[in-house]
Amino acid sequence: MQQTLEVMGQVCPFPLIEAKKVIEDLKSGDELVIQFDCTQATESIPRWAAESGHTVTNFEQLSDAAWTITVKKK
Repeated sequence: MQQTLEVMGQVCPFPLIEAKKVIEDLKSGDELVIQFDCTQATESIPRWAAESGHTVTNFEQLSDAAWTITVKKK
């Protein structure tokens, strides 16, 4: 299963806080697609995923100030 978290316009650390909340409800192997425009989250989300044992399966820059990261739950 894949779920999308749209947090465009939210300042850090809110994209990360929301991602942590949403991924708790997912099953192991499910993916969370996080779409955001907060520069700090380009570092904080992958770091959190690695520290939590999740896998980043996609990381793309969508425009000058927008990214999408897909995190697969451990």
